[in-house]
Amino acid sequence: MNQLLNVTIAGINAVQAVVPSDLAKGILGTVANILMVVQSVIKNKSDFRAIVNKCKTIGEILERVTKDTTNDNLPRYLVHALSTLDVSVNDINNKVVSRKEQGLLKRFFSATIDRDQIASWEKDIGSALELFNTEAIAGIAMKVERLTFGLDGNGTSANVLKYHSIEPPSRPSMFYGRDDLVAELTTLVVNSEHIALIGPGGMGKSSLAKAILHEPLIVEKFADRRFFVAYDDLDPSTITFETFMTHFAGALGIEITGADPLRQISTFLHSASALVVLDNAETFEEASALSALEKIPPAIAKIADIRGVILILTSRSRRNATDVLWRTMDIPPLDLSSAERVFFQTYPRARCSDAEEEIKDLLRELDFHPLSINLLAHTARQNDWSPATLLKRWNDRHSAVLNPGKGKLQNLSDTMQLSLNSPSIQGLGEDGRRTLAIIAFLPQGLNDNLAGNLLPSLQQVDTICDVLRMQSLVYRQDNFIKVLAPIRHYVQDSLPLPDSTRLREIRTFYYHTVQQCSKEQDGHANIIISDHFNIERVIAFDLAHIPEETYHACPKFLNCLTWHLPRPTTITPAIFNVVENSSTYELKAYSLWHLGCLYVTLSQLTDAMKIIKAAGALYLANGSHEIVAECVIGCADMYRCQGRFIQSQQLLEGFQRSESWEHLSEPTKSRVWYHLDMARMCTFTTSADELFVKSSDLEDHFYGMKSKTWHWRAKLYYEEDIVQSNERLENLLLQCTCTRVCFARRDALAGLAEVACCEGRLSEAMDILQKIVQMFEGERSHHVLWYTVLKAVVASKQGDHALAKELIYKVPESSQFFELRSAFVFLHRSYGAAWIELTAGAYDKAESHFIAAIEGCDIQGHLSFKAYSKRGLGEIAFVRGDFALAARYFTETRPLCTEMGVPERHLYSCDLFSVLPDRFCGWTLFLEGQSPFANIM
Repeated sequence: MNQLLNVTIAGINAVQAVVPSDLAKGILGTVANILMVVQSVIKNKSDFRAIVNKCKTIGEILERVTKDTTNDNLPRYLVHALSTLDVSVNDINNKVVSRKEQGLLKRFFSATIDRDQIASWEKDIGSALELFNTEAIAGIAMKVERLTFGLDGNGTSANVLKYHSIEPPSRPSMFYGRDDLVAELTTLVVNSEHIALIGPGGMGKSSLAKAILHEPLIVEKFADRRFFVAYDDLDPSTITFETFMTHFAGALGIEITGADPLRQISTFLHSASALVVLDNAETFEEASALSALEKIPPAIAKIADIRGVILILTSRSRRNATDVLWRTMDIPPLDLSSAERVFFQTYPRARCSDAEEEIKDLLRELDFHPLSINLLAHTARQNDWSPATLLKRWNDRHSAVLNPGKGKLQNLSDTMQLSLNSPSIQGLGEDGRRTLAIIAFLPQGLNDNLAGNLLPSLQQVDTICDVLRMQSLVYRQDNFIKVLAPIRHYVQDSLPLPDSTRLREIRTFYYHTVQQCSKEQDGHANIIISDHFNIERVIAFDLAHIPEETYHACPKFLNCLTWHLPRPTTITPAIFNVVENSSTYELKAYSLWHLGCLYVTLSQLTDAMKIIKAAGALYLANGSHEIVAECVIGCADMYRCQGRFIQSQQLLEGFQRSESWEHLSEPTKSRVWYHLDMARMCTFTTSADELFVKSSDLEDHFYGMKSKTWHWRAKLYYEEDIVQSNERLENLLLQCTCTRVCFARRDALAGLAEVACCEGRLSEAMDILQKIVQMFEGERSHHVLWYTVLKAVVASKQGDHALAKELIYKVPESSQFFELRSAFVFLHRSYGAAWIELTAGAYDKAESHFIAAIEGCDIQGHLSFKAYSKRGLGEIAFVRGDFALAARYFTETRPLCTEMGVPERHLYSCDLFSVLPDRFCGWTLFLEGQSPFANIM
């Protein structure tokens, strides 16, 4: 014990020497003092072993949580948690010292009450540690949520959303013969080794992982950061990187948005030690999609490299992520004693029979395979078979058991046949097998509430499902009737696909629901939300087998996802895999178009453009030139939204030289000119007099009005005639009276607000922006958010920084969901927050928001806000007198201007609300080569 005390005290002193926080140093000094009192006074020191171990834990935790911090940048939530721990530890130290001074420590172990005092101190230290962990984790969760909404001045993450605690699955109730293995694996985990549990389906890998999660040493080390990520409900043929990461994030209890989920998951896992189980990993290890095979293993490797994160992987496959140092464990079958306990616990009748030895032989023939034993015992019990009947059934059907054959779970085949041949299942006739095949076919299982609608010809479907559940072939969860993954694989490999009648019924119901679904949150939308994975499976199947019948359902379902459940979809590879011929060109192109729209909603513009360009190529092959133009315009507009004005301009100019141009109607040509001029306006390569002229005479009142409006806004940006621009915009506003031209009215109002702002009529500008907000309240949340940010900027210009911050940070609840999944709005709001903090003189907060905006821009490929933010960082450095750093940021802004195609002196000319106040003149001095940049450059 003396050696343990010496080592622990030395370790704590060593940690005290390296931790950067004075508060942490003080806590460690107090802990060391407690141990030195024990070492110097206590006779029977062994009873203090638990306290010594907890003191050692305090040292390890403080070393980890204060890493990469200083006294100056210690997070507030961590300061509060450390302060609480400091008070608790000092209180315990005072009690120990007090008892020593009273001369009572010498008889600590001579009386029961003194041993109770030791236990009380141990409990106090444990409570202090638990409180510290709770406060630290709560602080981290709060910081994650604050970063999401831009409330934290040090925030840099653009994508992490909300965190809610997820309880790991409970320890299996029937779990025999694995104690030694659990103890061995627990030791490996505690020693920070990643483990791959390998074996055939039904060997108990998942049960083993669940048991480890509840081992006392594991609970003590990882507390509530024990996570179980189940992939058994996914199909390897359709799994994508996005679905992999979505499942991962969901199991952690976080919601993600944007295009870089790995960054968000890694940030969450960096916050504290964590144990993560990746269950049924063969699902993604054997994924068919090339992108999944390329992206998932590196992602796992990156997560495995995070300090304090330990992975346990369960898989039938050995194709584990190669860049992770796995401790591979082949899971053995049960031993005879454990196999008997499992079997007789479920089927006690066999224990009291003369066939006990034959039953042991039967278990040997099953290779002591846990799931096979469990299923067999349940079959015998549910059917009330005698041991003799069970053995006869086995002898009649056992010839194929354990023989190698087709399918992932071939060693379950005969056990499954026994279950399927039981009297209760046989009494169902073919409907029993058909229903089981349907449940296995649908990834979510069969919706219990909709079973009669999905399978109207199976009038006894509820009874059939009850019997299947009795035979342990299915189970109920969250209103769905499901099958275990091993059984699903067996059914899919060994039984015929659902018959055409049942598939047609399922297709009819789901497709009707899809066609009836609208933007309203009604009953049809609720079915889409509840059964979306099942509908997705049916559509993917139909695309591969009967694409012509999926013509209307596929794009409409993509619309439903866009409206009610925006997420990446496994239909993506199924659409791309549709064989192209004269009968499928339009189907595939139309589906790709709506798929692209879904990705636009997800703010994944790069992927959206690839998809829409693919749709355009198919429309071109089909001679649909008008729709080709729609695809080109869509991609060009996405380039423009990213600030890539040259690319937008080049794409549209190239299209005007293409073979499609001569086939277009005049209105469509005029629309192309409109979008071309939107790009050219920002590059200042054409005079304002020439912009939007060719599109202003459009018979389409909508585009005609927008063109006239933007013509005069261009005049404003080019500083030609602000008075005349104001008059013309007011006249155009009076013409925007019908609902169809509401966007033209918005554009006119926005232009008038810019004029008012330029002329110093800030109250009027605020009133105009409020009119735009009122136009879209309750209908288009992104417009409300966008113009609310502009109102905040105007309030800041008025000097009302409190109102500006209230507007920028206080998002209406109705708008939060949209903002969190709209990266473009997030970037706009992040830059607006930085602008406001900068003008208020809160340079540290402004710097954090600029950095967050830049990181978001890098993820989204957005140039405009990145250039604005780089310039903003330069101005902060300039104000602080760090001219070398300012020059570096300004230098980094220049190539962004070049890539956008925007003249450096016109960086903000077409975005007047983003212009920084004149007092921030570093950028201008830099461009002119004036002091202090003359020598630096």
